[in-house]
Amino acid sequence: MKTRKIGLANYLAYGSGDFLGAGTTALTAAWLLYFYTTFCGLTPIEATFIFALARVLDAVVSPLMGFLTDNFGSTWLGKRFGRRKFFILLGIPLVFSYSFMWVGEMSYWYYLVTYLIFDVVYTMILVPYETLVPEMTDDFKQKTKFSGARISMAQLSAILAAFLPGILLSHFGKDNAISFFYSSLVFASICAIVLTLVWFFTWERPRSEWTEAALRAEEEKKNLTFAQSMKRLNVELTSTLRVKIFRQHLGMYLGGYIAQDVFNAVFTYYVVFVLMQSAAMASSLMGTMAILQFVAVIGMIPLCIKYGPAPSYRLVVTLFGMSSISFAVLYYAGLSDVFSLLLLVSALAGLGRGGINYVPWNIYTYIADVDEVITGQRREGIFAGIMTLTRKASQAGAVMLVGIVMQFSGFVSGQTTQPPAVSHTILMILSFGTVAVLICGFLISLRFKLNMQTHSVLREETAKMREAGRAVPEAITPEARATVELLAGMPYDSLWGNNNIGYLNRNKPAAPSLKKASALNSNTSQRLS
Repeated sequence: MKTRKIGLANYLAYGSGDFLGAGTTALTAAWLLYFYTTFCGLTPIEATFIFALARVLDAVVSPLMGFLTDNFGSTWLGKRFGRRKFFILLGIPLVFSYSFMWVGEMSYWYYLVTYLIFDVVYTMILVPYETLVPEMTDDFKQKTKFSGARISMAQLSAILAAFLPGILLSHFGKDNAISFFYSSLVFASICAIVLTLVWFFTWERPRSEWTEAALRAEEEKKNLTFAQSMKRLNVELTSTLRVKIFRQHLGMYLGGYIAQDVFNAVFTYYVVFVLMQSAAMASSLMGTMAILQFVAVIGMIPLCIKYGPAPSYRLVVTLFGMSSISFAVLYYAGLSDVFSLLLLVSALAGLGRGGINYVPWNIYTYIADVDEVITGQRREGIFAGIMTLTRKASQAGAVMLVGIVMQFSGFVSGQTTQPPAVSHTILMILSFGTVAVLICGFLISLRFKLNMQTHSVLREETAKMREAGRAVPEAITPEARATVELLAGMPYDSLWGNNNIGYLNRNKPAAPSLKKASALNSNTSQRLS
């Protein structure tokens, strides 16, 4: 792929787009459940029902959006504005729907409808946005830098999300819901500005560089009926989970992000009802975490290039897990009133969280490269749809679970103090609930083998396949073959569409299992580990 010259403006403009993805998510995860139960009169169960309905809707919208953006290029609007960037342009004025969620003392149905509306807007923008890096470049280092720029900007938005509500609460009073409305308005305005920058400083893969299979798929779908199109959507969605490296990636992604969602959902309650401090103090501690998250992301870029994503991921997961347990240790040791210790533990948690935020989104930019070797197509959109669905489902699921557990532990909405059982429940969720999820991601990362060296081999072999229009076993070394098979999870002869993964290849025979008995493959796998 011939890429345009990529400069600092491109990295920063693209990265700034995640003010929408990370900033609104951080504000929602840290404060929305607290806002609903403190200023809106909702019980934890009522609030979690809103999140549950949104995930039912999202189970349809996110995959559909991924499918749509992959196939929008054949329409007049897609040809004029881009199959990805059209939706980003459309979303610029719509991001202000976020502020309507944060109006106090409205009805339950108001909060349900406003949450669902923004959920759809979020998906419409984020799914195409997430496909842009693999559209712009195939280079490992450039992708790593784009991911670094994105997550760095995301951490800046998280800093703002952490500090801004506390500052406004201090100004308007801790019992005034207008603080949260103004916070959301600031975020919506910033999002509109940065999405404009994304529009001007990013691009899509030229049609002239599409593979033959991609062009054939484009022609084939023009003749499909609605029922056939829905069948195609289902086949494409389920096929993503048949790509081994994508399953591993999802495991690491969810292990790190669900752990943070659980932690975020209960942290404000920990400060307010366990430590008996103000929400402004919770804001300060979360702000400290966010600042160190930004520092961690900068450090993760060279770390991932040198050591690879999986070892780097295990390092930061361990750090965040130890920090989460430390919050409970401080309380039970009678040291939780020592602000400097709380600040130190929050800082260490921030370093771990920043790394966890960076690694999965760095990995995501390479998934479509592996999928191309398997299917002969570029399907960034469908993978982005599944990623967005799992991200929002995990966030909502974590908040729902926390709300349900807290209500059954005896939590009473609107009260300044809670029964002792609530405090212990909060501590268990904050520490051991977080660690349990992190362990899952850690174990899955042990099987993940993609790094700069293996990706370089993969791209070289992909270039040969693109040129020949098929797998070329006569032109590959045994070592390169073992590497490609390791990443693809299937024999080399079954690659480049010689399998039944994806709708275009649905009628072909399934790939046989990858044999483990080869001494060469075994030796290569050990070396790559």
